[in-house]
Amino acid sequence: QVQLQESGPGLVKPSQTLSLTCTVSGDSITTNDYYWSWIRQPPGKGLEWMGAILHSGSTYYSPSLKSRTSISGDTSKNQFTLHLSSVTPEDTAVYYCTRGYKGSWYLGRDGMDYWGKGTLVTVSS
Repeated sequence: QVQLQESGPGLVKPSQTLSLTCTVSGDSITTNDYYWSWIRQPPGKGLEWMGAILHSGSTYYSPSLKSRTSISGDTSKNQFTLHLSSVTPEDTAVYYCTRGYKGSWYLGRDGMDYWGKGTLVTVSS
């Protein structure tokens, strides 16, 4: 059984950095066949892919968020972490971590077989 769980503060102040950690169980983030992503959904809006990290540590980001986004992995803890800097209230969203199968990378969201339950992060002063 593969499980992913997001953790981190539920409230972040504007201009600060939003940091969330995804803890993976039942699989290893070093597994060659999968990649690990962060996806978010603002209230009343659709899902937005933010970025991903591969088993090698290579990272990829959405062009719209690249300047503010960083994803890193900690293989010893089987975790990967999202940092989103200079946040505004527009960054308020439910944030999900996911596992995607590399062989189906072209399917986008449909190629992601495991999702965390999501965590709501509110950006407010």
